Amino acid sequence: MASVSYVAARGISTLPRAEGVEALKAKEQVYLKESSLLGEKLNVARRQAVPVARTISPVSASLSSGPPGTHKLRANSAAALEQLRVANTNRYTSEKSSIIVVGLSVHTAPVSMREKLAVPEAEWPRAIGELCEYPHIEEAAVLSTCNRMEIYVVALSWHRGIREVTEWMSKSSGVPVEELRQHLFLLRQRDATQHLLRVSSGLDSLVLGEGQILAQVKQVFKVGQAAEGFGRNLNGLFKQAIEAGKRVRTETSIASGAVSVSSAAVELAAMKLPEAGLKEARVMIVGAGKMSRLLVKHLLSKGCSTMTVVNRSLGSVEQLQSEFPDATLIYRPLPDMMQAAAEAEVVFTSTASETLLFEEANVQGLPPAGDLTDGVRHFIDISVPRNVGSCVANVQQTRVYNVDDLKEVVAANKEERRKKALEAQAIIEDELQAFDAWRDSLETVPTIKKLRQKIEGIRQAELDRILAKMGEEPTKKQKKLIEELSKGIVNKILHGPMTHLRSDGSDARTVSETLENMYALERMFDLAAEEASSRR
Repeated sequence: MASVSYVAARGISTLPRAEGVEALKAKEQVYLKESSLLGEKLNVARRQAVPVARTISPVSASLSSGPPGTHKLRANSAAALEQLRVANTNRYTSEKSSIIVVGLSVHTAPVSMREKLAVPEAEWPRAIGELCEYPHIEEAAVLSTCNRMEIYVVALSWHRGIREVTEWMSKSSGVPVEELRQHLFLLRQRDATQHLLRVSSGLDSLVLGEGQILAQVKQVFKVGQAAEGFGRNLNGLFKQAIEAGKRVRTETSIASGAVSVSSAAVELAAMKLPEAGLKEARVMIVGAGKMSRLLVKHLLSKGCSTMTVVNRSLGSVEQLQSEFPDATLIYRPLPDMMQAAAEAEVVFTSTASETLLFEEANVQGLPPAGDLTDGVRHFIDISVPRNVGSCVANVQQTRVYNVDDLKEVVAANKEERRKKALEAQAIIEDELQAFDAWRDSLETVPTIKKLRQKIEGIRQAELDRILAKMGEEPTKKQKKLIEELSKGIVNKILHGPMTHLRSDGSDARTVSETLENMYALERMFDLAAEEASSRR
């Protein structure tokens, strides 16, 4: 069973979803006690100025590991990797930066809570900037969809990073922290990485295997390229997630016959209508974006060929019409929305509006729907934030459904799709291992950089010395040849050490050797002293 970490009222706990609240509280107290002990050991390490690697508690290893059975690294390999992560001399007294995800989803929070935290795509860069202004957050990314709102960060201190993300979420949404914690989940390090790979692959979606989430993860990556706070670690993580999503969909059958939020909404409408169903119903769609495009597609497959589309501009509706020539799309401008709704029996809403389009007061004035539905009008709202207020359900002969109600539809094929999801787990593990190896390889980068700087300084000093001793001023061509010769010699000499500083983290021997080589080079070339002198 997959393990999920929940930010509860007084801390953080890791337990399977199936366990109850009492089990959560008990494990939470154990975790807090262990976390306190770990904090004391880290503080002692800082005071004594010794490598943190020698004082790390087993608690941190257990928190960083994935769900039981998902990966089996040999104990000595894991220990060597942990040493490697904190081995650089300039990190002896600091914690290793952690990748963390804090968020909520359709699995942990109702739409009434999710809509309060939703961040429109246009606001993602601003959110990244605000998050990175906190003292312990180095990098940030926002993934906000109708089914989830997740904040990914790289934090200098994971527990302080969690506090800062939670504080930002509360501040930006207006939801008190204590109320927020009841719905949030937390994952860190390998668990956080695995979660994003699963999300991108459609394994964590309400509709298992749905394809739209991969496009949304790609959009996060695209937006991140222009945001200063979307750094090297998250750049690599989202690249790996996109690759995992692509592989799962091309190498497994999980995407075959996959449903989407839009198709589930159409199925829900069909379930609620009488036998004649959508073929004869008067259908109206508010919005003409990606979700509406899928609504048109799936309504057509159900025999509904005539639809009224309400939108701000005609252009988007004309584009929809060109994509679906078999459909008859009737355009109505936004000011005519209530008039169009009065003529409809089924109303789908899918817009990015942050305010309600339908409220009890304006729906109250609508006449009963047609005879097909015995006067009942169905509102199916797949927008987050919602476009249809929950109070609209109080209006006589009106039914209101939102994205949370789609669970009724997806439950029917969930078991079959869950079996298909098992095919994807091997790919997830493969991509997870690849990301871990890439990130571990970054730990040798500071040593490589310092070594190159020192050798380059020696090369340049010796080159200047020999040029000064030459009787005649060398020509530009001669200078260029001497420069290339000296650089060539240096690169040849450095090739061996550089090769031995690169490890893919796949086995204990390689990781241990890399660690030994890094320590040896730090000592032989006195790189710590070199770095200290460069700071003066």
